[in-house]
Amino acid sequence: MNEQIQYREADGTLVTMMGSRPTERHARERGEAWDAPDAGPGRYLTFPTFYFQNRTFGLEIHDHVPAGISRVDVYLRVNQGIFDGTTFSLFRNILDTTVRDYGWSLNYGFNNPKQGGLPICSEGQPKEDCMMSFDSNWRTDPHSPLKIGDKVELAPAPRLKRDPVVDGGGSRYYSFEQLYVVGVGMRPWYGIAPNLDSEPLPEETLLGGQASISYNYSEEPMRVFQQMANNIGIVNTQRFVEGRRLFHTSFLDGKHSEHDADNPVFTAHIGQLGPRYNQPRCIECHTNNGRSVAAGIGAKLDTMSMLTNGADGRADPAYGYNVQQHAQDPTATPFDVTLQALDKTVRTLPDGERVELVKPVFAFKGPTPAQFSARQAPQVIGMGLIEALPEATILAQADPNDANGDGVRGIPNWIVDPETGKTHLGRFGWKASKASLRHQVGDALIKDMGVTSPTFPTRGCQRGAPDCRTTSAATSVSEGELQRLTHYLSLIGVPAQRSLRSGFPDGIRVSPEHDVDPPLIARGAALFNQVRCVACHTATMKTGNTHPFAELRNQTIHPYSDLLLHDMGPNLADSLREANAAPNLWRTAPLWGVGSLRFVQGGDANVRLLHDGRARSMLEAILWHGGEADSSRTQFEALPKADRDAVVAFLQSL
Repeated sequence: MNEQIQYREADGTLVTMMGSRPTERHARERGEAWDAPDAGPGRYLTFPTFYFQNRTFGLEIHDHVPAGISRVDVYLRVNQGIFDGTTFSLFRNILDTTVRDYGWSLNYGFNNPKQGGLPICSEGQPKEDCMMSFDSNWRTDPHSPLKIGDKVELAPAPRLKRDPVVDGGGSRYYSFEQLYVVGVGMRPWYGIAPNLDSEPLPEETLLGGQASISYNYSEEPMRVFQQMANNIGIVNTQRFVEGRRLFHTSFLDGKHSEHDADNPVFTAHIGQLGPRYNQPRCIECHTNNGRSVAAGIGAKLDTMSMLTNGADGRADPAYGYNVQQHAQDPTATPFDVTLQALDKTVRTLPDGERVELVKPVFAFKGPTPAQFSARQAPQVIGMGLIEALPEATILAQADPNDANGDGVRGIPNWIVDPETGKTHLGRFGWKASKASLRHQVGDALIKDMGVTSPTFPTRGCQRGAPDCRTTSAATSVSEGELQRLTHYLSLIGVPAQRSLRSGFPDGIRVSPEHDVDPPLIARGAALFNQVRCVACHTATMKTGNTHPFAELRNQTIHPYSDLLLHDMGPNLADSLREANAAPNLWRTAPLWGVGSLRFVQGGDANVRLLHDGRARSMLEAILWHGGEADSSRTQFEALPKADRDAVVAFLQSL
């Protein structure tokens, strides 16, 4: 796992690994020409059939400019199988004013001298067999020697060996268009004038550090939560796609959620779904890697979790720790949980604005548990970065006795690892009740799908059986597959903050996700600080240097969370305790990605915020804050409406 992604050789040469996967079209290519009416999204962020095998690769970049030599060597490294005919385009052609969707100054191939000069490259071969070099900057006229800071756009286009293709998928692809900065390395980018030319994003916009996702110009904001970290290594790219396959696999019939007629059935997982479950796939609860489906009155809440305890705080005698609403046996007792009603109240703000707030009322078809808590599935971005934060960094923000007198405390939730019995700081889940991604994944598998894993090896673990870990039977998800799921979630990137105007040409329609007002966002950010939202929603932290994945180490990130528990008041309290987290205590939810939810979930009407999805807007979510957040909420309410709107605009940029 300890793959190097960048290092310097003794003479100063900078070596960078750039992982990549196949895509179907180009980064700036919409579903129509730039000057044509909107015809839908492009196909740059999609995952083609068979994406999880024989199709990932990477570039190993040896940049000699820091060593005083105007040359960059690029080696093609294939993770699996054989590539035949891969092309490589470099330097976006900014000197041609007609270039829009795509257009490059330098087009090359990786010709292998051991294959008669043909562009045939295979897994495990010496890297020198497939390489190319360039020694000048093709963005200038005439071309100039390379210097530190020069921008080089990289656009490899992988081709698989054909006649026949090794499997049932395609053979000709495009790939990510990445920005390499000479002497620096890979950088997330956005488009500036002219014609969305590549430019490194400023550090303050990189919510996930160098693991942040570049701005997207193919009008696919619904897919931004599904992308690899921008700085992903070559080997880890294959780990990512293999884990993603499992995340999209049905544990009932083994079918992939995408292209189910073309992607091969994952036969090893047919019939592994538990007798009771909520959904057969991970992706079914996390819409596009986002949140649960917004439920209407009377709808079954089977993309959410309804956590349950008995009166003694142990597993509920009927449900265990979670209501599993579906049963494979049609004669089984129905355990539906539905949204019965919405209790409505109206909050009148100091300037007279009236805001309707709603609180969900749930109905159980089975017995009503003594303790329960509805939890919507959260977006799954940036989880590896959260895991990479040192415990000391999080604990340094705790103030259990309110020593500074600001009314904000913040306490950790200490969690026992179910496999080792050791106690660790909780950092995942609405109440920080999971200490690691492995713990989080295993918990979701057993509770939401009834699928066993090394974390929870029998279904008795879901029902609180004291000896549930005593078994020699094989689990549904093996150790290797549990790691694949964990690796996948670790390596999902975080979309960069959309606080900058992009350089669309005059007269060209600006994509909705990029139609932003930077001064308004900046004012909202200042007000967010002024009313002390940052007392809990910590803007900046730095990951440590010990995570197994180099992509996640030493990253300055902006999660807008302290990951601690806070008293949010009686109006948000439920009836269920998790470890140190009493019913009124909730982990500060990271805010990165909240502004993309309206695209990921399919529109504002489908976005739900807070743990049980009661808030239908940013404004409603803020107004539900109580307890330790009373002072900040009161200050926010007292702002003029234009200022409140500015705060919301800032949140929508995250």
